[in-house]
Amino acid sequence: MMTLLLFVFVLSIFLGFELISKVPSQLHTPLMSGSNAISGITIVAAIMAAGVDDGHWQTTLLGTLAMALATINVVGGYLVTNRMLAMFKKKDGGAK
Repeated sequence: MMTLLLFVFVLSIFLGFELISKVPSQLHTPLMSGSNAISGITIVAAIMAAGVDDGHWQTTLLGTLAMALATINVVGGYLVTNRMLAMFKKKDGGAK
């Protein structure tokens, strides 16, 4: 079973790399917004995993680590998306 999981993980790495490298630059902002939503779901799941009291400290540690990394991903994604969208705003002409 572990071999199958490892195979799927490695396959998803190669597939993800190929898909991202083929995306045109105009679509990066909408895709980043979508990945931010997915990372928000990851934060909820990480909070649930960190709060499980099953007597194993590793569960709490991994849940906390997942929550921290997903939070960094969401915040960074929104900052980059905001910066990219600001490039398309009209520049103010100043005095009229």
